[in-house]
Amino acid sequence: MKAWESNIRRVVPYTPGEQPDKTKMIKLNTNENPYPPAPGVAGALRELAADRLRLYPDPTAGVLVDAIAAEMGLAPEQVFVGVGSDDVLAMCFLTFFNSGKPILFPDITYSFYDVWADVFRIPYETQPLNERFDIVPEDYYKENGGVIFPNPNAPTGVECPQEDIEDILRHNPDVIVIVDEAYVDFGARSALPLLEKYDNLIVVQTFSKSRSLAGMRIGYAMASPELIRYLNDVKYSFNSYTMDQTALAAGVASLADRQYFENTTRRIIATRERTKERLHALGFSFRDSRSNFIFATHKNCPAKELFAALRKQDIYVRYFDKPRIDNYLRITIGTDEEMDVFLDFLERYLADRKHNDCMTRN
Repeated sequence: MKAWESNIRRVVPYTPGEQPDKTKMIKLNTNENPYPPAPGVAGALRELAADRLRLYPDPTAGVLVDAIAAEMGLAPEQVFVGVGSDDVLAMCFLTFFNSGKPILFPDITYSFYDVWADVFRIPYETQPLNERFDIVPEDYYKENGGVIFPNPNAPTGVECPQEDIEDILRHNPDVIVIVDEAYVDFGARSALPLLEKYDNLIVVQTFSKSRSLAGMRIGYAMASPELIRYLNDVKYSFNSYTMDQTALAAGVASLADRQYFENTTRRIIATRERTKERLHALGFSFRDSRSNFIFATHKNCPAKELFAALRKQDIYVRYFDKPRIDNYLRITIGTDEEMDVFLDFLERYLADRKHNDCMTRN
């Protein structure tokens, strides 16, 4: 090893979902919204004068912060925005998890948490979900340097009840507790009302899923004005201009059309519930998802086999080769037409597999 190599910060990076680019593929692997953004987004981008791009954007992202605050019933001083919720969460790790004590998060959860902890040299301990993939609040009573978990959880889709979230907050008054709500708009209950009661709570949401803007990268945190000031101090020390002109315009336009947002999320929820029924009929089991995906396992067919068979048909789902979840598939909810193609293939494949097994035994 060369001398300078000993000073390189080495981490095992986060592995994002595969991004295939095929004409007739069905992409159910990265929890993107199958519907386009609100119509006003396209209009806002068309109206954005190219000459504005030679100017730096507003470092405070004021127009977007104000729009989010109005939508959520908060003061602008309670909102922080960043380049997707990943950027926001990374800033939270950097800002608030500095005690030297281990932060706590579930063992089955968003796999970026341990990456950020490693990058920023933050000690951490994972707390095992129970056999039904629920968070166990008592596991978070111990001394720690902070707590973070998604709700609904990823990749399980399981919602943590509000009373359990508050229980964790009550037992952690001296550290920051972050609730990562990337999927909350698909039928879960937000922890946002708890901000009035707990000044150590941060709620993080995103435009990527329910607002169909994964390609624009807009995330935001909501917390007390004091915590938001600390976040901004770190952001301005890292990169003052995080939100570009196009993201600001698209985000504001998206928030202006609440009816479109509600109609789209209702469509996805309806498709999810119909998909659950057919998956059950095909022999799959799963917890009741409150996200835009289903985390399912089959009683007879290994998940890895199904993943490979689907991929050969250019149907992409997510498979995690990790302990406890290596026999599950995470299936993003697409359009009704996409889900029918996916489910019809599963029905044929499983029927053929059962027939072949019977012939082999005979």
